[in-house]
Amino acid sequence: MTAPDASRGVRPRSLPDGVVGILLTVPALVLLAAVVCYPLIAGLVSSLFKQSLVLPGRSFVGLSNFGDELSGDFLPALGHTMVFTVATTALSFVLGFGLALALNVGIRGRAVLRGLFLFPWVLPSVVVSFLWLWIFNANYGVLNGLLMRLHLIGEPVAWLGQPGTAMLAVIVAKTWNSFPWMMVMLLAGLQTVPRDLHEVAALDGAGALRRFRSVTLPHLRPMIGMVLLLEMIWNFQHFDTIYVMTGGGPAGATTTFAVSVYDTAFKGFDLGGAGAIGALWMLILSVFVVGYVWLSERRSA
Repeated sequence: MTAPDASRGVRPRSLPDGVVGILLTVPALVLLAAVVCYPLIAGLVSSLFKQSLVLPGRSFVGLSNFGDELSGDFLPALGHTMVFTVATTALSFVLGFGLALALNVGIRGRAVLRGLFLFPWVLPSVVVSFLWLWIFNANYGVLNGLLMRLHLIGEPVAWLGQPGTAMLAVIVAKTWNSFPWMMVMLLAGLQTVPRDLHEVAALDGAGALRRFRSVTLPHLRPMIGMVLLLEMIWNFQHFDTIYVMTGGGPAGATTTFAVSVYDTAFKGFDLGGAGAIGALWMLILSVFVVGYVWLSERRSA
């Protein structure tokens, strides 16, 4: 007679839920550390050293790189970055919100219009940049040709070659590329506003403007705050459109932080200076985020 198998009927020990959760998040944490954390820490460390992109070795200089950048072109780059960020965010919001309100009503063909308005958003930003580079071209650009046909200008204008119009040109191009995203988000928010509230307000004698101000806007306030913050962050660090269309020129009129970091690192071969600009850039951007979170918490309290 054989002895019974002791292993039969014994259930394997299962891992605790906490351990399973940690194991499932390890791949994402490793990817986050490799793609985000390591470059961030490396950039912050390089800002404390005198380091060249083409020469080996580096020497510790402390906060000297920060002093050099603050006494250089940092303030003009900050001003250009703020102008670009505020203008593109505001214009994208106004245009996107207006179209969202128009598409939220029962107009004929709104499904087709939604698809058409999404076209600028699905294009890569580099493609959009070359498209607007062609439109604003001084020799064969569509804009100059149209304005001359309408007799609004007598000769071609170098839109991208003048400090007064170059920033306006890149703002227009970036706004055209990003307003569909804000339109989609705000349209989704508008469709969640309860119609019962509008009907009750209408029965109380509230007009369309009063209902918009008292019903729609309070309901959309969290969504508006989120899309404005995200759009401001993206515009604050945008690089493609500006670099393709103007390269930061003319005479530095469109040199933002993103262009300044690129030029310092890959044209001036100064990794320490580029790291210092990046650290200051991140500090300013963090102020925006912390300020938004503080205001949100204060309103919800």
